Formats: sequence, C-alpha cells, structure tokens
Amino acid sequence: MNIAIGADHGGVDLKHAIVARLQGAGHKVQDFGTNSEDSVDYPDFGHPVANDVEQGKTDFGIVICGSGNGIAMTVNKHAGVRAGLCWTKEIAELARQHNDANVISIPARYTSIPQAVAMVDTFLTTAFEGGRHA
Repeated sequence: MNIAIGADHGGVDLKHAIVARLQGAGHKVQDFGTNSEDSVDYPDFGHPVANDVEQGKTDFGIVICGSGNGIAMTVNKHAGVRAGLCWTKEIAELARQHNDANVISIPARYTSIPQAVAMVDTFLTTAFEGGRHA
C-alpha cells in the first residue's frame, strides 16, 4: 500500500512512530515532513499529502497537527479528499466504514503514540461498507 504522511511540529514524534510501523509492515511511505519541533505552518505539510491522494499517487493519507482540526480542514479543500478527524480506534473505524475517509487526521496534543499507531492500523484495515453510506 502507498501512504502519504505529513505533520507539523506538534506531531513529529507521532509521525516518526507511524512511519516506522508502516514501513515495518511493508508499506511504501511518502513522508512530507516536518522532521523537527521547530514551529512550522501545518498547511505546508498537509497540502502535499492531499495532492498525492487527490492525484491517485497514494492509497491513503495521514495528517497530524496539534488539534487535528486545522490540518483536516486544509486537506479537505482538495477534490476527492475525505479526511476524518480521529481520536479513538472506534472513530477511525467508523470514518472508513461509514464515510469512506481516505485521510486520517490525528490530534497530536491529545493522542499517545500507541493510540495513534492503533488508530492508523484500524483505519488502513477497515473497508468502506458502501450501501446506504455511499
């Protein structure tokens, strides 16, 4: 699976852990940064992820910022991008099952590394149900 990921300075630790997990599972990861805790603007890292999803270069996207809201709003401006702000595995599962989300947005300030990795695993392995949700 091809996956694009981007985070602002608040999500660097989560991003590194998620990338390691994904690569360890054999996924191809396009990491758009950032890679330091120096203050940056989240749209600079969200737009490249959304561009890859929008253009079909990647199967899914992962974006991370402090609250998860700003970067989700940024990527949702792109045609064909459906980002869901997730804070539990159950929300991640529903974002895929019912909303056919193709980008998961994670709030770094409120999510532990194990929790974020578990949400991503759930997000990537859950299918869209279709039917009345289509």
